Amino acid sequence: MCPGPKPFCIAGFLAAFFILTSCGKDPLATPSQPSQAPPIPNLALTLIATGLSFPLGFQVPDDGSGRYFVVEQPGMIKIIVNGSLLPGNFLDLRSKVDFDGFEMGLLGMAFHPNFSQNSRFYVNYNRSLAGGQLQTVIAEYQVSASDPDLADPASERILLTVDQPFPNHKAGQLEFGPDGFLYIGLGDGGSGDDPDHRAQNPQELLGKMLRIDVNAGLTPYGIPAGNPYAANPLCGAGGTGIAPCAEIYAWGLRNPWRYSFDRNGALWIADVGQDSWEEIDRLTAPANLGWRCREGAHAYNASCGAGTGLTEPVAEYGHNPDEAITGGYVYRGSRYPTIAGEYVFGDFISGHLFHISGATSAGSTLEVTAGFGTGISPSAFGEDVNGEIYVVDYTGGGLYALTVTP
Repeated sequence: MCPGPKPFCIAGFLAAFFILTSCGKDPLATPSQPSQAPPIPNLALTLIATGLSFPLGFQVPDDGSGRYFVVEQPGMIKIIVNGSLLPGNFLDLRSKVDFDGFEMGLLGMAFHPNFSQNSRFYVNYNRSLAGGQLQTVIAEYQVSASDPDLADPASERILLTVDQPFPNHKAGQLEFGPDGFLYIGLGDGGSGDDPDHRAQNPQELLGKMLRIDVNAGLTPYGIPAGNPYAANPLCGAGGTGIAPCAEIYAWGLRNPWRYSFDRNGALWIADVGQDSWEEIDRLTAPANLGWRCREGAHAYNASCGAGTGLTEPVAEYGHNPDEAITGGYVYRGSRYPTIAGEYVFGDFISGHLFHISGATSAGSTLEVTAGFGTGISPSAFGEDVNGEIYVVDYTGGGLYALTVTP
C-alpha cells in the first residue's frame, strides 16, 4: 500500500521519485483517436526568473503593477519584477510555519478581488501547536501602509483553523472565484486510503473544497447561500462540527493539488490519486467527487457500495511514468491561439505538460505519451491578467512562461 505522500514528499526530485513510484501502477488505457486528428501544438517553456526556494504558488494581482508573487514553502512570499527577484521578502512567516521538508509549510496565497483598493490578501499555512497537534491556518493579511512591496506581519487575522491528523495531503491553495467568494482546497488529512473516511464525512472540512464570504461583515466570515449546508453552523474552529459543515462547497477530494477558475466560470480541480489514477474535475455546482469510494473513474473502496450520486472526473491518466498531477489553467491568452480554450496542466514527477480541450467529456482517458517532457518539477501554474500561463519549478527554483512552438 502506498501512503500517498503526494504531490511532493521531499525537497528534491529524486527522493520524491523513489517514494512516489513505490505506489502500485495500472497500465495506461489508450483512448480511441479520430482518424484525422489535428496536429498537437508543441508546448514549451521560457525561463523568466531563477533563485526561488521550493516555490509552489504563483499569483498576479490585478493592480496594474506588473508584479509576480511567488509562494515559497518554507514560509516566504517573494516578488518578481521584470524577471528579477526583489531583495527581501514580501512576507516572511517562517516563525509561524511548520515546514517539514515534505508536504507541510506555506502552501498558498490569494489576493482579494479588490486588492488595489483594500490591500488585503490571504494565506494558507501549516503550524504545530504545543503538544504536537498539526493545523492548517487560513489567515488574512494587509500590505504595509508605507511600502507596497512589504506586507504588514502584525496584520494577521486568522479566519479558520483545521486540525490535521497526519503531515501529508495538505493541498493548500486559495483562490477567489468569479462570484467573489474565497475557495479553500483541503486534502483528506493524510496517511493513505483516507483511513477515517474523512473526504465523505460532511461533518469534517478535510477532503473538501470550501467556499466562504470574506466580505459579509461577519466574524470570522459569512457563508454563501448556494453552499449545500449553508444554514448549518460553522466548522472552522478545528474543522469538525455536530452537523454538516456550512463551509463545504464540494467533497470527496483526496489532495486537490492546484485548481483554477476558467474565465467562463468553471472550476477545474486536479486531484492527486492514490495508487493508479490522477484525475481532473470540472465543476459549475456543488458535487461529490468520489474519493475514497472512487479513484478517478474507478471503484476504489468496497465499503462505499455502489457509490451513488458521485460526479465523474472529466479526464484521468494512469501512472508510470506520471505519478502526481499538478493542476493548471484553461488558456485564455492571445499569444497562442492554437491552444485557446485548452486546459493546460502537468505532472510533478515526470515533468510532463499536457493540454486537453476545455470541453472534454466525462470519463475520458488521456494518452500520457503525448505529454511534453520539461525536465522540471512543475509544482504550480499561474495566470497573469492577460490570460498567459506560467509554471514554477519546485526543485530548480525557476519561473517559466508557457509558450507554444509551431
